[in-house]
Formats: sequence, C-alpha cells, structure tokens
Amino acid sequence: MKNSVIIKSFPSGIVLHLDSEVPFEELLTDIGEKFRESSSFFKDAKMALSVRGRELTSQQEKQILDAISENSRLNIICLVGEEGADQQLLVKAMQQAELLMDSSHGNEGQFYRGTLKNGQVLETESSIVILGDVYPGSTIISARDIIVVGGLYGKAYAGGNGGKGHYVAALEMSPEKLQIGDFKYRSREKKSKWSIKPKIQPKIAYIKDERVIIDPLTKDILSELPV
Repeated sequence: MKNSVIIKSFPSGIVLHLDSEVPFEELLTDIGEKFRESSSFFKDAKMALSVRGRELTSQQEKQILDAISENSRLNIICLVGEEGADQQLLVKAMQQAELLMDSSHGNEGQFYRGTLKNGQVLETESSIVILGDVYPGSTIISARDIIVVGGLYGKAYAGGNGGKGHYVAALEMSPEKLQIGDFKYRSREKKSKWSIKPKIQPKIAYIKDERVIIDPLTKDILSELPV
C-alpha cells in the first residue's frame, strides 16, 4: 500500500489521510485492506470520519463509506470537515447523542444520516438520531425520543407510545411545532426568520409539571428524566 492510506484518531472519530497521487480505485482497495486489518481494534464503535489529502465527490465519499462498512464492523455515523471548531462542535454533539441514546427507554434506537427537507416526513416506532438538519416544512415523528445532531427547524412529535419521560433534543432548537405525548410546546418568544442566530447550545425539550419546557442539555437534566 506504500502508506497511501493512513488512519489517525481524534476524540470520537478517525481521520483518513489519502495520498493525492494514487488513483482512486486503488485507494479504495487500500482502504478496505486497512480497515480489514484494524477490524478487531475498532470493533463495532460508532465514530465520525474526516477524510484529508484530496478533494472527493459525494459519490467517492459514499464509496469510501461502503469500503469501510464491507471490511469492518465500525459504524461511521457522519463525515466531518477539516475545520477544527466545526469538528469539535459535531463531536461534542455526537457524544451527547450517545449519552441520550444510552439513557433512552430500552436503549433501542436508530440513526438517520441526512437532512429532512420541506415536505418530507420521517416516522419511526423507536428512538431516532437525525444526523443532519430538520428543515421548515419537514416532520419527524417518533413513538419514543428524538435527537437531532443539527438544527431542528421543522415539526417534531415524540412520545407517541404514551410512555413517560420522552424528549426531543437538538444542537439548534427552533421548531415550527413540537409535541411530546399529549403536550404541545408553546413558545413565549416571537421568532423572526431573519433574526441573528444565538450561540449554538444543545437543548432538550421534555415534560415537567404537565407542560413541555426547553432547557440547555446537561447531565443533570438527563438524570431528572423519569424512565
């Protein structure tokens, strides 16, 4: 392989350094071999992936993800860029998503990689982590819990199974509509589509005293959720 593919790690993720001179098809073969050799080390971990060394098309990114999936049990749940601040923010959000999923009811859930756009509806009987944004006009419905590693700007309905302690969490929380079980969130703030965005702070919506409230996401809040 002549070091055409080098794997390095960062918290909750790995960086794939690719030789810019090697033909892409040859790189795919080398990537498969690298991850096959490292399969016992990574096991079935969930990680972010950053690819460096050459520009890639969306199709090439997909081929790399397929090569990793076919040669290891590693779960790549998102791709991150080279910008340090963005990478740290996304990794932090991933860690919070993992924490939420671990505390979720029955620890059952699924991941959805992609952005929900206007008119799209995603419905599931389990808890779900959205690795992308939920745009205005789109809807996500879960019988359990919803976690958005991105912005929640559309509609979210959680707790459809009638159980207690369900929640909706997002990296950016600004929903058109939000409902948990039979309780609807009623914002006291007037939102403007063109207002300056506040500093990004992960938030969680949950039921307290018979109403839906939204608070900054902390371990203390999680520990208070009924199960």
